[in-house]
Amino acid sequence: MSVHKDIKRVTTHVLQEMKTRGEKITMLTAYDYSMAGILDDAGVDVLLVGDSASNVMAGHETTLPITLDQMIYHGASVVRAVKRALVIVDLPFGSYQGNSRAALDSAVRIMKEAGAHAVKLEGGAEVQESIKRILSAGVPVMGHLGLTPQSIYKFGTYTVRAKEEAEAEKLLEDAELLQELGCFAIVLEKIPAKLAAKVAEKIWIPVIGIGAGGGVDGQVLVTHDMLGITKDFRPRFLRRYLDLYESIKGAVNQYIEDVRSRDFPNDKEQY
Repeated sequence: MSVHKDIKRVTTHVLQEMKTRGEKITMLTAYDYSMAGILDDAGVDVLLVGDSASNVMAGHETTLPITLDQMIYHGASVVRAVKRALVIVDLPFGSYQGNSRAALDSAVRIMKEAGAHAVKLEGGAEVQESIKRILSAGVPVMGHLGLTPQSIYKFGTYTVRAKEEAEAEKLLEDAELLQELGCFAIVLEKIPAKLAAKVAEKIWIPVIGIGAGGGVDGQVLVTHDMLGITKDFRPRFLRRYLDLYESIKGAVNQYIEDVRSRDFPNDKEQY
């Protein structure tokens, strides 16, 4: 049975109230109906249909190959399962950079075809025209600064961002700009904890961290990492709450054994 009798939907306004009250926001990724239903039932505030689906669901090395159509498919699957959480869908690489008209079209398609509640995109000043245009159509936008995986080939590495003074300064400016433009929240990925706390204190919109310390307004992790489905990914910021890789593998081994030994199906498991 669900814990939410009188389900009150999480909205961008609710997240803002949570920050004001000093209540931490929880966010996890979701890419399919079954998992999204479990996460929503557990009471996660925000579900991010991340372009990390490119890595986790499709096995690509980067987030770059995933298409807008694929993001819409994942988004729609998640939305169908959700009764309470706010569902945010990533705008994939190439669907918004450098062309604000294309950015608006992409965002509108995500809202209409996936039924999402908001979109997320990476970058600061360099994508402000796209953000303005999307917001002008009434689509809520979440920003994403720090390590921006879609720019992997520009940086050439997934190491911690904004350690240098100049980059830290730009990140602060970008965060303030995103707030000014009208973004409802920002994700900060893999930056020094002190800098992240400074950003969260300086701006009034919620700041969600991943590898950005505890001084922010909420946390996000990739569900498959946190549940230990992905086996070899072990960054410092990740806490594994389960080791599903071994649990699932063990169950499948048992199934194989039972079928081969003619133990499954038994008399009670047939008609």
